[in-house]
Amino acid sequence: MALKGDRVEHLTDISFFKSDAVAERGLIVAHATGGSGAAMDDSLAQVDTVTATGDSAAGLLLNDVVNIDLTRQSYNPMKDEMQLGGKVTLLRRGTVVTDQISGTPVVGEAVHFEGNGLLTTSSQFDKSQQVGRWLGVQDSDGYCKVEINIV
Repeated sequence: MALKGDRVEHLTDISFFKSDAVAERGLIVAHATGGSGAAMDDSLAQVDTVTATGDSAAGLLLNDVVNIDLTRQSYNPMKDEMQLGGKVTLLRRGTVVTDQISGTPVVGEAVHFEGNGLLTTSSQFDKSQQVGRWLGVQDSDGYCKVEINIV
């Protein structure tokens, strides 16, 4: 479980497909290709797993992306799972409680992201785009509250 239910979603985006790899919710994903924006079903509008710190953040993934045989079973919408290649929900503005963290968060410090999409402190990875700020410190389970603000 990468995100807890304690979240505030001010701005989400459902206009992108994710087709490169399975992923767990709570990771930052990057723009891969851009669609025209004229249609919600433009298959060129894709996000991918972050591969480098120079990638432009598209948002924080709010769905688990799975790759299952849909002829044998169905994905579980109660778990907020999406099939690989399908539409995903991205958080662009809001607050979440996540354990997809690398390093030690400091309250009020800027949040950046690593090459694998994990959230990290600015002192560790200040070459990546700032995606928010820490609103707390990690608890005993490794979760921390973070404000996401991707412009």
